[in-house]
Amino acid sequence: MSFRLLSLAMAGAACISLSACASSRNLDESLTDLGANTEMKGVLFTDRSYDYSDIDLTFYEGRLLLTGAMRAEEGRKKLIENAWKVDGVDQVIDEIIIGDRTSIGQGFEDARIDKTLRAKLIGDRDIVSSDYKIAVSGAHVFLLGKATDKESLDSALAHARSVAGVEKVVSYVTVPTANEIE
Repeated sequence: MSFRLLSLAMAGAACISLSACASSRNLDESLTDLGANTEMKGVLFTDRSYDYSDIDLTFYEGRLLLTGAMRAEEGRKKLIENAWKVDGVDQVIDEIIIGDRTSIGQGFEDARIDKTLRAKLIGDRDIVSSDYKIAVSGAHVFLLGKATDKESLDSALAHARSVAGVEKVVSYVTVPTANEIE
């Protein structure tokens, strides 16, 4: 039994390593984000003072995008306070709304928007799809990442805007400067 668990753990580590290497990001950045994501989910799970079940976490190179809905402003503040305590978090981007939880129907619609946009990014040969993380909340699309150039970002934004049902597109994607490209 322990051999089977060890084998599964090694296979999982290999998959993480391969997926990190397949993107333009380096393995260290990917593993740091993975560790921060795990730590932040642990914080949310153990803090029972607020309902965080409608909150989504999106990490990219130390930047944490928080999306979803919370019923209380105090809970949002506590979440942001805890996010800054997580190792590997350099920036917290707050896109949380105060209000009712996401309905089941809206959740399905957000998932459809997400999958459609992912397919468009993967299908565009001029875009490195792994440069972008996508979060969809309440028909609002949030892009987080690091584009290879302005044209790539413009194409990704056009794809996001072209998906049926999208009400708003927000970009937290950085574009390297001329000095960074050289």
